[in-house]
Amino acid sequence: MPRAAEEHRTPLAPPDTVVEIARVLTRAGFETWCVGGAVRDALLGETHLDWDFATAATPADVRRIFRRTVPVGVEFGTVGVLDAENVMHEVTTFRRDVKTDGRHAVVEFGVSLDDDLARRDFTINAMAYDPLGGSLRDPFDGQRDLAARVVRAVGDPEARMREDRLRALRAIRFAARFGFEIEPQTWRAVVESAPYTTRLSRERVKQEIEKTMQQVRYAGRAIRLWRESGALAALVPALADVSDVTLRSLDLLPPPRNDAKPDREMQRIVALVADLAPRHAERALRDLRFSNKTVAWVGSVLRGWNAIGDDVRRALSQPTGPTDAALRRWAGTTGRTRARAVWRLGAVRVGAERALGKPAPTANVVASAYRRAMRIAFRDPVEVGDLAVDGDDLLSAGVPAGPGIKTVLERLLDDVLEDPARNTRDALLARVATLSGRG
Repeated sequence: MPRAAEEHRTPLAPPDTVVEIARVLTRAGFETWCVGGAVRDALLGETHLDWDFATAATPADVRRIFRRTVPVGVEFGTVGVLDAENVMHEVTTFRRDVKTDGRHAVVEFGVSLDDDLARRDFTINAMAYDPLGGSLRDPFDGQRDLAARVVRAVGDPEARMREDRLRALRAIRFAARFGFEIEPQTWRAVVESAPYTTRLSRERVKQEIEKTMQQVRYAGRAIRLWRESGALAALVPALADVSDVTLRSLDLLPPPRNDAKPDREMQRIVALVADLAPRHAERALRDLRFSNKTVAWVGSVLRGWNAIGDDVRRALSQPTGPTDAALRRWAGTTGRTRARAVWRLGAVRVGAERALGKPAPTANVVASAYRRAMRIAFRDPVEVGDLAVDGDDLLSAGVPAGPGIKTVLERLLDDVLEDPARNTRDALLARVATLSGRG
């Protein structure tokens, strides 16, 4: 049970559009508070755009009061309200759980704010803020745990995990995201809950992995906690013994920025499954309901690194580093469009090995080779399609139709990879004549 309700003034400065929603509901006679992650993040000094509300108003009241609404979860008391800037905020009726199946709850409305806060997962998420009066309701000492940098379940940790098995994964994500520790009893409940996380849908597990890759600076710490709790073995058996190199790789890769989100998030997904053979990685991602496009891309990047990785490592260990011809061949092997992703994977794994005290090339050597590889991949001819001649030219030059065309083009590409200056129509056709015995 919460301790006696206690309020104090804490200016958190939510956006004016948020204050206006609260003002409209309050003027209509309904007690309204900001709740959830926005309150937590504001207290931590972090920006959070998703300000949501708990209110005494019912979904019908909310839809009557506001002109622009979205029925995002009316049966659970939630209506989306669009503010003046078209940002949606979830407005949810005060509620408490009547029963739960470990993921979805049957809720009861008409309860108090403290009842509503008591059903939440962790103390740091069980605070409410009055954007009109500036007071903070904190019946479970969430501020204390924020200051102590602790993730602690509200009330009985085992009961909270039984109510919703997703909470075990959320505890891990919050701890990793904020650099907090998980309170010992809460951690024991997470470990005990891990075998039961298989009740979660595969789509929901995928979403939690994506949120980790998007939000957590040191994502390797989160996946390490998945591994240590047993959640990884339960949910992604292929990764049960994920290596420390992979975990450190994830820590070295930065989280997505708004202007580069898909690229960075995808690189983290590649790094997550890099211990696996490509076909096993594809199977694991497919089981988690990742899109066919993502599965194909990840598989192709892993195949690219598997094809060139050993040669790259050997070349980087030499004083002179890789030759331009080698860099062109590697770009041709991986494909120009995948070269950057393949090299990033290799660079971050080498960096992880170095950070773990394993023998590895220096960061400067790797960075220099990466820059050269990218310049060459996008400047020089590295694929058959870059040749100054094509199959029609070879037919006109007398090469018989059939598989021999492909063979000759590949021989020409070999020559061009050694010396791009050879990539002229006249030089290549002269070489065709030589190959066919007419030169």
